[in-house]
Amino acid sequence: MCNNQNNNNHDTNCIAEILNVILVLQQNACPDSCLDSCDRPMLGGGPNCLICNTRPIMIYTCCGNGTPWSMPTTKDSTATCVDASATCSNVFRVEKVDGNCCTCRVLADNPDTTSLNPYIATNSFFTISLDCICAIRCLTDTFVECV
Repeated sequence: MCNNQNNNNHDTNCIAEILNVILVLQQNACPDSCLDSCDRPMLGGGPNCLICNTRPIMIYTCCGNGTPWSMPTTKDSTATCVDASATCSNVFRVEKVDGNCCTCRVLADNPDTTSLNPYIATNSFFTISLDCICAIRCLTDTFVECV
């Protein structure tokens, strides 16, 4: 475990707190402009997005050596991000935070280069222990269809 805590109290995990804030914001998305930090109180609308419903994140694990966590964009059980033929992404949408676990949806780059929305939703999900996460990076709020 990377986020060792002396009292084993996972309620003080800062990553868990921020992911919970992101989840609530996505569930109650409304446009506003605020400070540009992961836990800003509203999902913002940008010049290309009037209503945002997603705060995309990148995850960095304790053993990742500074490389963002990456997951396949399909449910194909043989696909791995080590395999060059697999399509992978390192951009995710928080879908659920349950105690010390976070379930995320893998977001893929939008193949429509004329779209104002940079990501599309996939049906690929994963659950990660928050003890494995040492950092998250929040990307620009956006709209993702079908979430």
